[in-house]
Amino acid sequence: MNLRPPFDRITIEPDKMGGAPCIRGMRITVQRVLDILGTYAERKELFEEYPYLEEEDLRQSLAFAAVAVDKSDQLAQLT
Repeated sequence: MNLRPPFDRITIEPDKMGGAPCIRGMRITVQRVLDILGTYAERKELFEEYPYLEEEDLRQSLAFAAVAVDKSDQLAQLT
């Protein structure tokens, strides 16, 4: 399943990566992209190591994580 904008690069497929949100149907999860972003201080080095990732993939991963954290906060307030 492809999500609609602003997350049109994020896919969720039950039979791929345990249904975790992935980038463009590839076997790289949003969580992995966030880990990668935390590891590489320079985008140039990141893109050399992961040439199949694009700047928009990184942006959408960060935005998706922000929404997930926000939803988590809302749920915590209800309990």
